[in-house]
Amino acid sequence: MTKGVLGRQIVKNLLVFLVAMFILSFAVFFIASYAPGDPLQSFYGERVEQMSAEEHEAARHRLGLDGPVYVQYGHWLANAATGDFGLSFKYKEPAIDVIQAFIGNTLLLGGVSYLLVFLLATVLALCCAMYEGTKIDRAIAHVGTILYYLPGFWIGLVLLLIFNVNLGWLPGSGAYSPGHAGDILDRLEHIILPVIVMIIGHLWYYTYMIRNKLVEEARQDYVLLAKTKGLTRMQVAVRHCLKNTAPTIVSIMAISVNHILGGTYVVEAVFSYPGLGKLAIDSAKYHDYNLLMLIVLLTGAFIIFSGLLAQTINAWIDPRLKVKGGGTSWTIRQLFGR
Repeated sequence: MTKGVLGRQIVKNLLVFLVAMFILSFAVFFIASYAPGDPLQSFYGERVEQMSAEEHEAARHRLGLDGPVYVQYGHWLANAATGDFGLSFKYKEPAIDVIQAFIGNTLLLGGVSYLLVFLLATVLALCCAMYEGTKIDRAIAHVGTILYYLPGFWIGLVLLLIFNVNLGWLPGSGAYSPGHAGDILDRLEHIILPVIVMIIGHLWYYTYMIRNKLVEEARQDYVLLAKTKGLTRMQVAVRHCLKNTAPTIVSIMAISVNHILGGTYVVEAVFSYPGLGKLAIDSAKYHDYNLLMLIVLLTGAFIIFSGLLAQTINAWIDPRLKVKGGGTSWTIRQLFGR
């Protein structure tokens, strides 16, 4: 890839990223602004009810809540471009400072869940593909289908009841025990139940997608040739089928980021896990718009970046996926599609 082509690719991807972030911020800001409730209640609490009309208006002006919504958005966008995402109404400190205390917890929970889901999905997909149509394949399919359709919040409550309330083996809430913020083993112990819920809710969906691609690949002529050369079923599946489906698996992993990240946010609410998901729910509940905007933008930026990165990796793994001119390009629809 020449420097000129690489430069055009970077510019193109950057434009896609900026346009997508603008659309996302615009939509969320206007929806949040017209939602029922008063952000002043979050900032001032019960004192709002004791304010006079003049004090109420002055308070809205201080927080930048006066004027038309499009003017408020313009001010927010101008400040955000300089790195100022405003004040959190609930926590009464810069929104970006509030985020820093929660983002690490979400990255740990989401990252571990993400890796385990795709590691297990690939292993199970290989088993299904190697023994297609057998009892092993059917058993995995039946169990996976049943688990996939169980509500995540119900599974979480059942696990809490068994392993936390009845047996007392595992913690049922929080990211770590008091005074153990730096203890990685304690943190891992707190995410065992949330990760199990994440795996149960997402594993079969991606196992099924990878399995079908492997089965399709296993029916190619070169696989029959490999078998005639004496390669075992495992060697054919791993050395050839899995290798040739790698670009598809990478694409699935990239597109799944929003799916798994959304699942992480739900699980955080069930287990009272102090991450971005629970923080986003609290922000919406208390009309903390600045904090909510920052969480949405961080989430969107991560998802879009993952998509662009996966497209680049795909082109490196399989040069046939490169667009004309040697570069790679993602459209807005590809970035947000599933």
